[in-house]
Amino acid sequence: MTKQTFSLTTFNLYNLNEPELPLYEKTTPWTVEEYALKQTFTARLLREMAADLFAFQELWHGQSLQNAFAAAGMNDDYDLIVPDDHTGKRIVCAAAARKGLVVGTPVWIESFPETFKLSSRGEDSQTPQIAVSVDRFSRPVLHLTIKPLSNGPEIHVYVCHFKSKGPTKIYREPWYEKDSHAKHAESIGSALSTIRRTAEATALKMIVTDKIKETDIPAIIVGDVNDGDLSNTVNILTGQPRYLMGLSLGGGDADLYTAQTLQQYRSTRDVYYTHIHQNIRESLDQILVSQEFYDNSRKRIWAFDGMDIANDHLNSENHRADGSNDHGIVRARFRYDPA
Repeated sequence: MTKQTFSLTTFNLYNLNEPELPLYEKTTPWTVEEYALKQTFTARLLREMAADLFAFQELWHGQSLQNAFAAAGMNDDYDLIVPDDHTGKRIVCAAAARKGLVVGTPVWIESFPETFKLSSRGEDSQTPQIAVSVDRFSRPVLHLTIKPLSNGPEIHVYVCHFKSKGPTKIYREPWYEKDSHAKHAESIGSALSTIRRTAEATALKMIVTDKIKETDIPAIIVGDVNDGDLSNTVNILTGQPRYLMGLSLGGGDADLYTAQTLQQYRSTRDVYYTHIHQNIRESLDQILVSQEFYDNSRKRIWAFDGMDIANDHLNSENHRADGSNDHGIVRARFRYDPA
């Protein structure tokens, strides 16, 4: 590619599967009519939020994504990155890249790094020991490498979808006792979901740190992390870097910067949200970039050029009835402008 700009969009597909195929245990499959509405909505948003790279979550069936791109009239412009034989039996992260953008072979990462360990005896005598045994991602992380400029560096992209904040259902656990645990099911389930999401964030940050620390390799984490910009989940991923250093003196070797914050510096008002739950608006869908994309970094290669959000559809009271999604769709734009 020779153009001097680069864009990427994170797009939660809201359980995109072929009609009549099973979804979650207590989720009704899409009817033919509902599927048609979903395809119409998805195709329209693909056109509106077109980017060099799409990062997708909640894809159940590869053919469903192919159909959406065909309906959008975009099949000839993109390579779809979906696992082989992905035919509606499980949920994955996927991608679509403009022709010629991807280099190498994309891989889906299921297991945590071998060096991953969440265990501690406590820092003092008052602190009890803790150990977390989770060792793989709820949804495999898609890792692909792209090269927007023929004479520029490769960019490593990690598409993720972490455990939701919804309480984990504990009633099927062998230790569950109705009299003892039923009234605490929400708090225990929420704690379990938080622990799992925290572990997933830690494991992915370890993977990315091993790639970018002391290497000057540009990297991006993009997807549905199911947590807000100031959450512990996002803080683990970013390393909580300093902003606004000025004069290209900033940048952290293994830190990541949120597109949300970069956009806020260009706006007098923050209206960023990608999800609504019980009337609370949150930003669960994130684009996190390494110092090579941070304006004030001494090692900047790509300058932030703005962010767009499609979220009007979140006002829908019934997403099944109109084919819309339950997450906003976020696009970040960058232009080639080395420090």
